[in-house]
Amino acid sequence: MSSQRIQLLSPRLANQIAAGEVVERPASVIKELLENSLDAGATRIEVELEQGGVKLMSVRDNGRGIHQEDLLLAVSRHATSKIVRDEDLHAIQTLGFRGEALASVASVSRFLIQSATDNQGGHAVEVDGGNEARERPASQPQGTLVEVRDLFYNVPARRKFLRAERTELSHIEEVFKRVALSHFAVGFSLKHNGKVLKQYHPANTLEAQEKRIAAILGQEFISNALHVENAAVGLALSGWIAQPTFSRSQSDMQYLFLNGRVIRDKNLTFAIKKAYSDVLYHGRFPVYALYLTIQPDMVDVNVHPSKHEVRFREHRLVFDFLYRTLKQALADVRPSHDLQPAQMTGAFKTLSDDTVSFRRAATQPYRSEPVEQAAIEFAFGAHSPQVPAAQVFEALAVEDSAPRVIEQHPLGNALAQLHGVYILAQNAKGLVIVDMHAAHERISYERLKTAFFEEGIHRQHLLVPLSIHLSEKDMACVLEHMDTFRKLGLILQESGPDVVLLREVPMVLSNANCEALIKDVLSDLNELGESERLQDTIQDILSTMACHGAIRANRQLSLAEMNALLRDMEMTERSGQCNHGRPTWAQLRLEDLDKLLMRGQ
Repeated sequence: MSSQRIQLLSPRLANQIAAGEVVERPASVIKELLENSLDAGATRIEVELEQGGVKLMSVRDNGRGIHQEDLLLAVSRHATSKIVRDEDLHAIQTLGFRGEALASVASVSRFLIQSATDNQGGHAVEVDGGNEARERPASQPQGTLVEVRDLFYNVPARRKFLRAERTELSHIEEVFKRVALSHFAVGFSLKHNGKVLKQYHPANTLEAQEKRIAAILGQEFISNALHVENAAVGLALSGWIAQPTFSRSQSDMQYLFLNGRVIRDKNLTFAIKKAYSDVLYHGRFPVYALYLTIQPDMVDVNVHPSKHEVRFREHRLVFDFLYRTLKQALADVRPSHDLQPAQMTGAFKTLSDDTVSFRRAATQPYRSEPVEQAAIEFAFGAHSPQVPAAQVFEALAVEDSAPRVIEQHPLGNALAQLHGVYILAQNAKGLVIVDMHAAHERISYERLKTAFFEEGIHRQHLLVPLSIHLSEKDMACVLEHMDTFRKLGLILQESGPDVVLLREVPMVLSNANCEALIKDVLSDLNELGESERLQDTIQDILSTMACHGAIRANRQLSLAEMNALLRDMEMTERSGQCNHGRPTWAQLRLEDLDKLLMRGQ
């Protein structure tokens, strides 16, 4: 029974309560210890585990080390070398700063820390389950060694919630992976039960960094990745984003780092998702490893106990910077002369498995053709002549004595159609296969978007205004964002304490359920402070128009029409995917064909 009187907790009990927040499982301990090593300037960190970290967690580094006089303080609560003044808390430049991790870990384990600086001998401090610390001399090179044994041995209620050894190890490996991704200049090694599981050497060049990325996220990711780099208004972004054709069924390969710290931010995640919105297949998730740098005083990391969540002083600025950088990088993906062809391990691989790589487009601007009407006319003429197969082969015939000179294009020159669905073309690498409907759909869609947003939103008056009943919260949101709705083509008028009248809508939304759309927009505005639903709805309609206006199967094209489509693809943004995220083309290399037909064997 409680005494019902307020009393001061003992230091040991207070530390064990704090450990409930800091130490969830062995992976939580490894995260704290790795962050301490990085803050100490270590360039080499070695992690050793036994029984999934429950029996032993050892982290050794070659950092600056801890002075002998500070070792006892290191295992005391609220003792740290990382912040001194109140102002430091508003511009945190280290991964750790609260000064409670070691004390919390030491209260629920058999704990040892030994350290040495460059001009002092080594000393050690041992703590057994939060009892009095014991100090002694120790043989130790410069740096720090922390050993955590028998985690939760003195808190059985916590220990019984630990999972199987394999499960706990997998959580530690995920933490180790994130830290290795966030600090390329540091070498890392991970051992479990005496066996080396991971080892990463320092990566100080782009090539070495890509090797580490490939080792952690897989070679297939780096083969399909675009390297991005941009800086503006006190922000810098670098990293790798996967092409839309390389995506996942879940968000398990999404890594976002802020000033070297792994973070989870739903708004920034939304910005990345939005950048992929036009090119990613429905229900799929993008893959990325991105590194955002910002001035420390522009972000507050003291928001959550795990320090994964942050708060930006200028959230909208960061959101727009991230979104526009990634959107432009994806838009610039077009076929090029230095494309990396798909790797064929068998005779043919399915398009979903293909690895088709691109580079940023050339600087030549793309001038969109005007869109004459909503129902898109086929760009190459409504009635193309029928070309007999014999005429095609005659045109392609080449005398052996006269070498053929072909103008080189990234997607090559058209040879023929296959079953009225695919265009077969020859380029310097080999054979290009183009889905003509998907390709023309993307070209038409990009032209429609350009025409729509350049000409502005044309509104249509409703003969009978639509009354929309709203909650008090939504009504306040409408009044606050009335100008936003007006810019989007929705003219709203207050008609009562809980009613607005919709008087005008964008012409392209004349047949849409505008009441449901407005309520969805308000939901986004209340939760995120912004909404892209209206623009997304408009783009969905334009996408549908482009799909219906694109070339259909069995439409016979002349060689000139096929080549015109290939040249348009080379100039059109996002031409690697159709509006639904499917690939529009694939490359079959000459060496793959030789292997398929056993030529030269």
